[in-house]
Amino acid sequence: MAITSTYVMDTKAKRILVVDDEVDVTELVAYQLRAKGFQVETLNDPNGSIGIARTFLPDLVILDVMMPDLNGMQICRMLRADPKLKKVPVIFLTAKAEESDRIQGLETGADDYVCKPFSTKELVLRVQTILRRLAEGTPPEPKMLQVGQIALDVDRHAATVAGQPIDLTATEFKLLRLLIERRGRVQTREHLLINVWNYETEIETRTVDTHVRRLREKLGAEADWIETIRGVGYRIAERKVSACAS
Repeated sequence: MAITSTYVMDTKAKRILVVDDEVDVTELVAYQLRAKGFQVETLNDPNGSIGIARTFLPDLVILDVMMPDLNGMQICRMLRADPKLKKVPVIFLTAKAEESDRIQGLETGADDYVCKPFSTKELVLRVQTILRRLAEGTPPEPKMLQVGQIALDVDRHAATVAGQPIDLTATEFKLLRLLIERRGRVQTREHLLINVWNYETEIETRTVDTHVRRLREKLGAEADWIETIRGVGYRIAERKVSACAS
């Protein structure tokens, strides 16, 4: 049975959802957040997290990673695939402290990663920092994106290589745009499935490889900007490499 608690201080207060299978953790975090004026809902059964999130509509989610049945990274992917929740910032709160774990967490779509044991003051500060950054507003989306001789006109949904137009499908354009916007950051195949294909159940990871191969063919001499990170996914290089892996 799911264990939840809700405490409302102010209808204008920012809403925080805390999901962790350890009751002591959720109680401690909730206490500190409420002391700072946040409206908090806690959940100890991860299986109900998406349903609660859709109802509560949090301004930020704090997720434990290692939970039974449904772990935090799975929940984060589900949040990112939900139209109503995909932009909600996520902080992972976990005992998995290796660098590879942090990288995986951030690539999954988390905005921050706090390791257990943790300082509640630091956690609250990170929550406040993320929410303040959002309140200040995000810069407008760029109308033009460019890497090397590859240029994307976002408004016109057009792509050129060395000034010559290339014919991209809607999916190829979306894939290339995402890679360029996140230049230098590895995008896992699963992350690409979520953000390009909206994680449709009939789509398999090999579909990503097929589309990348076709995209490289259309980019011609500029194809080497797309790097393959074997066993993980793809990224746009910081600088052009001499050859691309297939």
